[in-house]
Formats: sequence, C-alpha cells, structure tokens
Amino acid sequence: MILEEKLQGVEKEIEGFYEAKQIAPRLVESILYSVRAGGKRIRPLLLLELLEAFHAPILEAHFQVAAALEMIHTGSLIHDDLPAMDNDDYRRGQLTNHKKFGEDLAILAGDSLFLDAFGCVAEADLPASIQVQLIALLSDASGTAGMVAGQVLDMEGEGASLTLDQLQVIHANKTGRLLAYPFQAAGILLELEPAVATLLEEIGIHLGLAFQIRDDILDVTADFASLGKTPQKDLHAEKSTYPALLGLDGAQAYLDRELDACEDLLDHISNQVSFEGTGIKNIIERLRIHGQGKS
Repeated sequence: MILEEKLQGVEKEIEGFYEAKQIAPRLVESILYSVRAGGKRIRPLLLLELLEAFHAPILEAHFQVAAALEMIHTGSLIHDDLPAMDNDDYRRGQLTNHKKFGEDLAILAGDSLFLDAFGCVAEADLPASIQVQLIALLSDASGTAGMVAGQVLDMEGEGASLTLDQLQVIHANKTGRLLAYPFQAAGILLELEPAVATLLEEIGIHLGLAFQIRDDILDVTADFASLGKTPQKDLHAEKSTYPALLGLDGAQAYLDRELDACEDLLDHISNQVSFEGTGIKNIIERLRIHGQGKS
C-alpha cells in the first residue's frame, strides 16, 4: 500500500467517525478544521508502515487505531496553541483553532478529540484483550504519566536553566510517548515475541527524542513559511532547548545519533525475524534536517 493510500485511510476513518456525530455541528466543524489542516501524520504512518514491515495486511481496524493516535495528537495541538499555553495564532500555515472558532470551542474541540480517540479504538474489530491493551497504553502515553505531564514540566521549565537530563525527561513525556506508541501498538496488534517488542519500544524512545531535537533546531533556524507557525517561540519563552544547551552543531549531531540508533535497531530486528524496514527507514531519513546519511 502506497503512502498516499495510508494517509487517505487514516483521514477517512476520522471523517467517518465524526459524520455520525452531528449533535453539535459547529463542534464537529471545529474538530475537522484542525484535522484537515494536514501535517506529516508521522504517528499513524509509523504504525501502518510497521505492520507492513512485518508483512501484515492493513485492516480497517488498524486504520482506526492509527486514526485514534492522530486524534490525540491533533487535540494536543489545539490546546498547545491556546493563549494560556503557547499562545500562537498560526498552525500548519492557517489560523489556529481558537483564532478561527474562539477559545471556548477550541478547548471543547480538543477535549472531544482526546475522548473520542478511545471510542475509535473501542469500535475497531479487534479482540477485546488487544483493545484493552491499546486503550490502556494510549491513555498512559497521553495523560498524567505521559504527554500532559510533559507539557506541565515544559511550562514549569520556562525561564529556568535546565540540565540535559531534565530536558530529556520533559520531552520523553511531552513528545516521546506518543511517538513511541506506534511501535508499542504494533507489538500488541501483531502479538510479537517480547524480545522483538522490546526492540520496537527502544526505537520509539530514540525516535521520540530525535523528533524533539529536530523541532528545537527548526524553531531556531526555519521561517514561518517552512514551519507553518511562529518561529523562535521557544527563544521568546526562555525555554531550555537542545540548541541552547548543545549549540546548533551539537544538537544536529545529537539528532543524527538518535536517528542512527533507530536504524541500527531496525537492522537488528531484520536479523531476528522476517521484517522489511525500508518504509520505516524512509520516514526516519526524512527527519534528517540536512539530509545526511549515517555518520
């Protein structure tokens, strides 16, 4: 299945989920406004690419799990942009949700996406035991022990001089947990051997860190046209970032090391089981800012 088909499958599931929920049409309009804003869809794509890498056919249930993950991510972006949080007017090149629909509806749209994601997984045609594992893992990655906790630590760290270890703890939760979820979910869906599932989880951890390092670098180096949002927000908020702690060259080297670690672990899996990791590696390579290969 080509990349475009995967993207269309995820978007079809989200659109279909909300087509039947028109009790408050303006709410659905607000939700789909942010869903349709686009983005890389890296989290759901990672899950679907992993399933194909293990030679599993992609089923509608898999698209539903991938869609649920994207719903959580989209809800987090709506809330991140609010005046009480990052206070941004643009996301993905268009007005942020609260600028388009007002703060009250934006908050509720984010709430809906967070809650509806679990309903989306619950509706998937999967064994109940697998559904429970996926829902529990998604809750853990998203909530008080994951993304939300990381966001709180990030806000508390504004204006403070954090160490590298402290910064990694923040981003392991704020960004890393949802990026690790596709790797963990693939292990659950395919009922993989624990040793292989552990390797997948390690890849997710490295990729989550790499993604945040990349985001920090782009916040300093990219312009509005490239980012689709206001650049240098972290600098103005006096946040500790990887470029601030390591310098741009040091942050770039750190990014490449983490991406290299992902690819090495993928090779390790290929040596143990039947696994075709080209699709995953292509996604990883696109995260290299200057397009370098392995160092």
